[in-house]
Amino acid sequence: MTATAAPAHLATVVDEPVQWVGASAGSPRPAAPAPASVRHTPAWWRDTSGAALWALLLGVTALWVHGSGLQDVGTIAGFLTSFGRLTGLVASALLLVQVFLMARIPWFERAWGQDELVRSHRLIGFTSFNLMLAHIFLITLGYAAASKAGLWATIVDFTVNYPGMLLAIAGTLCLVMIVVTSIRAARARLRYESWHLIHLYGYLGAGLALPHQLWTGQEFLSSKAATIFWWSLYAVTLAAVLIWRVAVPLVRSRRAALHVVDVRAEAADVTTVTLQGRGSHRLKAQGGQFFNWRFQDGAGWTRANPYSLSAAPLDDTMRITVKHLGDGSARLAQLPIGTKAHIEGPYGRLHPGVRTRSKVLLLGAGIGITPLRAILESLPANVGQVTVVHRVSDRRETVLGSEIEQLTQERGGRYLVLDGHRIPGRDSWLPASVAALGDVEALRRLVPDVTEHDVFICGSGPWMAAAEKAVREAGVPQDAIHIEHFAY
Repeated sequence: MTATAAPAHLATVVDEPVQWVGASAGSPRPAAPAPASVRHTPAWWRDTSGAALWALLLGVTALWVHGSGLQDVGTIAGFLTSFGRLTGLVASALLLVQVFLMARIPWFERAWGQDELVRSHRLIGFTSFNLMLAHIFLITLGYAAASKAGLWATIVDFTVNYPGMLLAIAGTLCLVMIVVTSIRAARARLRYESWHLIHLYGYLGAGLALPHQLWTGQEFLSSKAATIFWWSLYAVTLAAVLIWRVAVPLVRSRRAALHVVDVRAEAADVTTVTLQGRGSHRLKAQGGQFFNWRFQDGAGWTRANPYSLSAAPLDDTMRITVKHLGDGSARLAQLPIGTKAHIEGPYGRLHPGVRTRSKVLLLGAGIGITPLRAILESLPANVGQVTVVHRVSDRRETVLGSEIEQLTQERGGRYLVLDGHRIPGRDSWLPASVAALGDVEALRRLVPDVTEHDVFICGSGPWMAAAEKAVREAGVPQDAIHIEHFAY
């Protein structure tokens, strides 16, 4: 069943599922060569990387035991000091894992997606920070218990006389600043650019802690194996950051040579930017993924912003469609033609390569429809059943609507625009006009065989949470639900 241009109300649609509606906003994309083929992500990548993390923590614990960690617990002072060292070791390892996860290594990006990596990064970061505080507390109490000088004299002795301690204190203060600004209430008060700049101090915090650990850490120096292990861990993490966060983006940006060829207003607060280059096909991006973009148009160009592709990448062309949510996104409307772009990416797991089924459901809200539109274009014409659901507050906000309608028609799919305000007092993905329907009930009426679909979800955070909940409760298995949050 193809989409039609005749308007219809959701209440009518769910009662008579054959009536599907297109949209009239946006302008069709000119005909272009077929996008690059879909690259599927091996499932074993996730299992292997997860097992590597647990193996690392097991190795850290084994080195602690080998370094007489359990033999020193016979006294209160020994117990506190020994387990203080263990918490410090695990905290150090997790801090390096935290940095490693955000090094943008492509195998981890493709296996987990940026959304899961960010959540893991945040969880591991808070865990590492708490263990670091436990390390400081236990070590201080342990040394104080073994000394006649007392607690305060022990603290002063640590700070003044132990090699690297002043650097470690400075590093700890950097990490405290990062943790505080990572709390949700603090993040809500910060601009993305400010938050990103503050978090760069995480690298400084990790670096300042290194001398203290290597100069005074018993487990770092207890054996040649331990020394090699920890030096290698730091070296691998540093190499990953330098390669994938610095060298690779510089090389890719130079090879791709992307520059702006068109800037178009989709709405008063939405801009589409089209870029071309001599080698964008080498980036191996897929529809739905995102890049960190730096447009070299003047002051502030060094600040990167993540924008998803709104069209399937072609051999020499990429396109983004962005809603003006801050200074960085608003300035896109004023980009001069010819402006060069520095890129990092592609990132994210919201792309056709993660599909597990032939049928596809694309659930998008507002500007979140843009990566789904790119996914739709990347799907082969014989993909099977495709359904696109576009949730907007007002039908005039159906960004890229006519393009999506055209693509669904080409694939024999269905395109439905659900318009209207939110349901008051209820977390729902539906508009208020159908508040009598449950979220799961409406989903099953729209897509009766939803459990046979891969479901891609993108939109605002609360809306995605409600949509994901409905999809799960409708019986769609976890491996068929693909969602990516872009909140920092």
